[in-house]
Amino acid sequence: MDRVAKLASQKAVVIFSKSSCCMSHAIKRLFYEQGVSPAIYELDEDSRGKEMEWAIMRLGCNPSVPAVFIGGKFVGSANTVMTLHLNGSLKKLLIDAGAIWL
Repeated sequence: MDRVAKLASQKAVVIFSKSSCCMSHAIKRLFYEQGVSPAIYELDEDSRGKEMEWAIMRLGCNPSVPAVFIGGKFVGSANTVMTLHLNGSLKKLLIDAGAIWL
């Protein structure tokens, strides 16, 4: 849990992902299209990935990926992020976190 919290606070937007997950890919594309350069941690390519995956699931993220943190705070997975995007609140979160300036 400490490793996830530490990594999540190191950049305005952090995504925990798996390289084979199509929803992770879609969420990463969404952030890139918003002009955000997120830190991305591929759990299936990290030696401590399973440990981090369990920590993310304990936060309430099920399925465990993609798990998105904005401004160091856990936002949620794909459904939550897409809902925020569609209702217009994602952009405000990104601006408040300093991930984008417009």
